[in-house]
Amino acid sequence: MATDISKLGVKTKWQDLTEGMIVAGAGTSKDFHTGEWTSVKPEFIEDKCKQCLLCVPVCPDSCIPVKDMKRGAFDYDHCKGCGICVKSMSVRCNYDGRSEIRWQEKRDRLSGNEAIAIALRQINPDVFPAFPITPSTEIPQYFASFVANGQVDTEFIPVESEHSSMSAAIGASAAGARSLTATSSCGLAYMWEELYIAASNRLPLALALVNRALSGPININCDHSDSMGARDAGWIQIYAENNQEAYDNMVQAFRISEHKDVRLPIMICQDGFITSHAVENIELLEDADVKNFVGEYEPEDYLLNPECPMAVGPYSITDYYMEAKRNQAEGTRNVSRVVKEVAEDFEKLSGRKYGLFEEYRMEDAERAVVIIGSAAGTTKDAVDRLREQGEKVGLIKIRLFRPFPADEIAEALKNVKAIAIMDRAESYTNHGGPLGADVMSALFRARSQALAINYVYGLGGRDVRVEDMENIYETLKQVIADGDAGEMYRYMGIRE
Repeated sequence: MATDISKLGVKTKWQDLTEGMIVAGAGTSKDFHTGEWTSVKPEFIEDKCKQCLLCVPVCPDSCIPVKDMKRGAFDYDHCKGCGICVKSMSVRCNYDGRSEIRWQEKRDRLSGNEAIAIALRQINPDVFPAFPITPSTEIPQYFASFVANGQVDTEFIPVESEHSSMSAAIGASAAGARSLTATSSCGLAYMWEELYIAASNRLPLALALVNRALSGPININCDHSDSMGARDAGWIQIYAENNQEAYDNMVQAFRISEHKDVRLPIMICQDGFITSHAVENIELLEDADVKNFVGEYEPEDYLLNPECPMAVGPYSITDYYMEAKRNQAEGTRNVSRVVKEVAEDFEKLSGRKYGLFEEYRMEDAERAVVIIGSAAGTTKDAVDRLREQGEKVGLIKIRLFRPFPADEIAEALKNVKAIAIMDRAESYTNHGGPLGADVMSALFRARSQALAINYVYGLGGRDVRVEDMENIYETLKQVIADGDAGEMYRYMGIRE
């Protein structure tokens, strides 16, 4: 029996949903007043509106009514508060209570997407093919304005699909150009074939990935199912907790991927909407400092070198395929070292310190959470609260996920009695998620006696509260008391 739409709500248990979320009956955003779900709303001030109508076509929810060539007030029953309409203007239209010039240099109030775009402007790559997909669309959108304004000399290529954008980036990189693209979710899935080609051909291009759930059911909010699905494609994967880290990681990306001992593509990941669209105070580096830090790209071999004719991606028969893969793996073995070396240079430039992962209040921790992405910030708040109560808790925040720093993670967890490993993706193995599998393997190899639980959380953008993470630590306390992890694969925040 299909689900009765009239009975659906935010308290519906998973048992009450039909397979595949098949729904009987029609429904609209207005029926459920989805506009009430947002905490941020644009404000229409009629006497200040110039009626240029530039905001109308960019609204993804068609909630800006127009009559007789004049726009009216927002349809808040449909508005999701994304702010795209505001950002389409040269001046913010009192959005979020502010009014500021859009491209004012050196401003430090930026969304994660803006921060990535500015980092790319400072890097000034050679080629940027792009195809829009929520929530990464703003990155090429902002960058296209830099191209139009003459702030970069990048060859910006609007293509017809995500498959084409990655194909063009691969071609440009093989030709000897510093290239990149941006995408999310199904866009990354559409690139799947090309991801392996980029890695196997040892092409050091970059991908700005804004994490978003993969369909289905259709969802445009954050989880890590897209990048986790590509974790074994041979790409370097680095994740950001916040907007500052998204910017800093992008600045470091090409230094890592282009290193002569690596020469692999790199994926710079941030959480969709949570960091990509939320505005935070961040510190930008000077343009000249970024340019000098990244340096010029000097490929050793490239197609446009007339002195050395070459072939890229030749057919590899059985006699050579395994050796080619082993050669590729050698690059991944050098990544951790190079990431740390680049991070050391970046610290000298910025004062901000990065590593393979972050240890937060782990000095004497008996209980620890291992997590990736923006929810690490929420978990830090939980750690601070519990530390004030005398609880010995800590956090490991993964920055470099591929290649996975197994030995280093095991060393950081060697004195911990109980561990919760948090996966923002479901891998359908029935015994653990992607991060859970890697951490468990690392603990096993290190002969750790720690009791470990793997949680799936935050799928499709499900909220993660400080109280939720406090409950995780409380569960770990009970695990230690019982001497048994019990059910090792659990869901956090599911309605039962």
